[in-house]
Amino acid sequence: MYEDDPQEKVFDVLGEAVFGDHPLGRAIIGRAPVIADTPTSQIAAFHHSRYAPTNVVIAAAGAIEHAALVELAAQHVGDGGADGAAPSATTTPTDLHPRHRFERKDTEQYHVCLGGPALSRHDERRFALRVLDTIFGGTSSSRLFQEIRERRGLAYSVYSFTSAYKDIGQVGLYVGTRADNVTEALSVVGTELGRLREEPATPDELNRAKENLKGRVALSLESTGARMNRLGAEVLAGMPLLSLDETVERIESVTIDDLVSLVDELWAPGRLSAAGIGPDRERFEQALAAVEPTLVQSA
Repeated sequence: MYEDDPQEKVFDVLGEAVFGDHPLGRAIIGRAPVIADTPTSQIAAFHHSRYAPTNVVIAAAGAIEHAALVELAAQHVGDGGADGAAPSATTTPTDLHPRHRFERKDTEQYHVCLGGPALSRHDERRFALRVLDTIFGGTSSSRLFQEIRERRGLAYSVYSFTSAYKDIGQVGLYVGTRADNVTEALSVVGTELGRLREEPATPDELNRAKENLKGRVALSLESTGARMNRLGAEVLAGMPLLSLDETVERIESVTIDDLVSLVDELWAPGRLSAAGIGPDRERFEQALAAVEPTLVQSA
């Protein structure tokens, strides 16, 4: 099913382009030959070392007493008799140079991603990056969405995104469009990337992006389930647990100069990798040339 969904798979193709042979460049779901050939004993050993009480986070939210939760966990989880050996730490990717990756598939649309390495989840600039992403392509009022979908009708789905890992992160954008529109769509992408470098945000865009982001953060915490997931995820990731007010304050403190610095670092010419899935590689490469030759270099 996954192999038949190019709109999802193209992000793993991009991961391989950005991170190469590093584990971050591999698909989380794995590959069929590896899954088929892994012995049951190896799967059991993996489970034994990772899914152990000493390696588990328990998170809760709502009408609950903390002491009662701790007691309940002690009763039902205990030490389990497992060593709970944590998996060995991975190293930061070092082979980071732009690459092109393309998979041929008889699809109606071309699915294209551009992206590159970015900030780790511990980087204090992550709040500025979220603001920048909101302006560039993260919402329906963003520059990419307005220029490619609303004004020109070149694609139904177009957006930018960010991912943050322990030691590094990723920025990127996605556009899915018909063969006869792919070159024009990527030409507009190139124009918007150039505009982003010249002016990451107007004062009005910065204010609207902050308000949008603050509102989304507040809405995401309305349910106890969401609060529970946030607690567990941040403990697992070793992140500081910020209150809503602290998060809002970090977002509000972002300046245009902060965005300029991020664009210069993360969206610089010659820094981006490209990934595509579609019926013809040559058309894909021709469309990439329309972005800007110095921006997405051939590999």
